[in-house]
Amino acid sequence: MKTVFITGCSSGYGLETARHFHAQGWNVIATMRTPKEDVLPRSGRLRVTALDVTRPESIAAALDASGPIDVLVNNAGIGLLGAFEATPMATAREVFETNTFGVMAMTQAVLPQFRARRSGVVVNVTSSATLAPMPMVAVYTASKKAIEGFTASLAFELEAFDVRVKLVEPGYGPTTRFTSNGGPRMDGLIPDAYASFAQRLFASFAQPAAVTSESDVAEAVWRAANDASGLLRFPAGADAVALANAR
Repeated sequence: MKTVFITGCSSGYGLETARHFHAQGWNVIATMRTPKEDVLPRSGRLRVTALDVTRPESIAAALDASGPIDVLVNNAGIGLLGAFEATPMATAREVFETNTFGVMAMTQAVLPQFRARRSGVVVNVTSSATLAPMPMVAVYTASKKAIEGFTASLAFELEAFDVRVKLVEPGYGPTTRFTSNGGPRMDGLIPDAYASFAQRLFASFAQPAAVTSESDVAEAVWRAANDASGLLRFPAGADAVALANAR
């Protein structure tokens, strides 16, 4: 029986991905900064573990407690919405610590066991914002775009060890916590000069042509984790698929 280790499972894509893999009969290690046992089914095949991907000691402790894993899903991330002009560099660095360096640190920590076994899959969850320009998310997009380049390069690097690396690119998910997980970081990021532009942009979000659901992403992660071909990118959701095809 295979084991998947998923970061960022307290809500949204990570939570649904944990449910999906569990329903398919896998062992699931669902990680969260603050563990919440009641959001997932009670099962001998599912364990909730504390993890902060920005802290090396937290990564080491979570992996030591998990034993061998077959698939790592780097899903944990934080959103940021606002004008770049008003974004403090400290905030930009905080976003990169989770969305970029957290993914790299998690991946680096599991590679020794994958390489030694000559098997394993790393699935990195990014965003359709990397497929088409979108305003007011410049820092967030940059943090995810960095992971796209990292993943594409790493996929070639690990071919010799039969370790696969994949990308899942979710579209716009209005039911996720993109804005709420930005928290106080987003205070004051829309100055008066940008207010009318932001208002028009947010109005367009209210009537999207297509959206992405949590199940869309969970299914895309499942496909990526089980794909034995050289396919790198797995857009998730009708809007992301349309953007990928247009690109």
